[in-house]
Amino acid sequence: MDKNKVLNMLGLAMRAGKLVTGEELTLKEIRRNKARLVFIATDAGKNTQKNISDKCTYYKIPYTDRLTALEIGGAIGKPRMVIGILDNGFAKKIGELIQG
Repeated sequence: MDKNKVLNMLGLAMRAGKLVTGEELTLKEIRRNKARLVFIATDAGKNTQKNISDKCTYYKIPYTDRLTALEIGGAIGKPRMVIGILDNGFAKKIGELIQG
């Protein structure tokens, strides 16, 4: 995974308004099937990690927990543990960067 490219894409998605940040807002978008890719910080609490990953699994939304809260916060300009990408294009590109 090329972390710098992933973080740059997260910053672009944030500026484009294609991200939702925070646990509650992300859960809401997961339930509405609007989230396309979800990031959970590796240092998020166990309850948060389980809650978000279970919802993503149930609604068949891909998620990753490869970034820390500090990395996510640095990329989007806000300290957050959970973010969701709402745009198909951004989700596809970031998903490719995570896989490769």
